[in-house]
Amino acid sequence: MSSFSFKSFSWRKSKSDSGHSFSPEEERFLTENMGTLRVPEIVPSPAEDCDRLKKAFDGWGTDEKALIRILGQRNAAQRKAIRETYVELYNEGLIDRINNELSGDFRKAAILWVYDPAERDARLANEALRSYKKGIHELQVLIEIACATSPHHLMAVRQAYCSLFDCSLEEDIFSTVSMPLRKLLVGMVSSFRHDKEVVDGIVADSEADLLHDAIKAKQINHSGVIWILSTRNFFQLRATFACYKQKYGKPIDQDIVKCGNSDLESLFKIAILCIDTPEKHFAKVINKAIVGLGTDEDSLTRAIVSRAEIDTMKIREEYANMFKSKLDDDVIGDTSGDYKDMLMILLGAKV
Repeated sequence: MSSFSFKSFSWRKSKSDSGHSFSPEEERFLTENMGTLRVPEIVPSPAEDCDRLKKAFDGWGTDEKALIRILGQRNAAQRKAIRETYVELYNEGLIDRINNELSGDFRKAAILWVYDPAERDARLANEALRSYKKGIHELQVLIEIACATSPHHLMAVRQAYCSLFDCSLEEDIFSTVSMPLRKLLVGMVSSFRHDKEVVDGIVADSEADLLHDAIKAKQINHSGVIWILSTRNFFQLRATFACYKQKYGKPIDQDIVKCGNSDLESLFKIAILCIDTPEKHFAKVINKAIVGLGTDEDSLTRAIVSRAEIDTMKIREEYANMFKSKLDDDVIGDTSGDYKDMLMILLGAKV
């Protein structure tokens, strides 16, 4: 096996890795306005929405359609106001009431949607780490949170995780995931990367070489590789990946197979895809969830709920390009009832 070392390389600090104070506008993720969530031009007050929700719960049987039409057309800030107002007005939590009134996949989708996005992802991460099996299917959730969301969102998830579970996300990964996956996951979730479009071409060129040398030496889990993937901003990494393809003839995620076909290589490929083109990753997640025998409702729900305010328009387009099929039609064909309506309203359909 050839030897490879990062010790001889003097890390050049990219201009994009300096400290920065983020404005609210900068905190919006890179694919702003590409979600499918439809918020009405005139939105009722939180008190009015709560009154309608209370009536939907208290009537002769739950009015599921009313619940879907209210909550499924409110953004994260509006849902937060509804949650806070509901408990003030009725002295009960909205999520607790939803949990008591609904059931099955519809209940899970509704609850995940109503949660604050950071709390939702913290709970999804904890669920993945508490699962008996910790393969790609479970652990890719952590990569999605670390590599397909903004740095500020990742920080919020880590804070929510500590508040909810009395330990850090990194501690739970360390205690529940074995090496070598542990090293990659801890590195990715503990990162804080700059969130501005600044690219250094010299850094992209040199780090493309370093990544290629690591893959050639089958040392992809080297600390230097994880350092690059976990600290450089998304634009810088995309430039590095493009430089890699130009210099070496193949996309880096295709070259990773030279290192093997274990869960480690699969997680690295998912991380690169989530950084480079997250819409492709989530199109794959959705397709895998609905093709074949049975439906993976948890993965389908996670993909649509977590991306509805970010990039589901891009995911829809990528899905059609990759699978020669319409995402909406495939979701409708593989789901039913209120669960189907909940997913479809988040995809922009009228229910």
